[in-house]
Amino acid sequence: MAPTLRGGDRLLVLHGARVVPGRVVVARLPDGTLAVKRAVERRTTAGGSPGWWLLSDDPSVGVDSRHRGPVAEDQVLAVALCRVWPRPCLLRAGAGPGTAASRAL
Repeated sequence: MAPTLRGGDRLLVLHGARVVPGRVVVARLPDGTLAVKRAVERRTTAGGSPGWWLLSDDPSVGVDSRHRGPVAEDQVLAVALCRVWPRPCLLRAGAGPGTAASRAL
């Protein structure tokens, strides 16, 4: 999720929060891996259930929906509210690649 987040960042997340496009979320990918990605838009999964298209902020790094397809809605586990360590900041909805995605606390 660079440049928004880096490995080792600690996040405050809200489990079960309503997901809106542009928010950073924690999701379980089909292989069972937990991932932090940006929810871009609602999509239907290959199995026909509601889901989300999730992308990395840097398209050249990481695995996201371009590689695995939409993630089922029930596998989007939490919405990230802010980074608490090492550089505290709020994570804003609607920000994405090439935009200011965070604001220092």
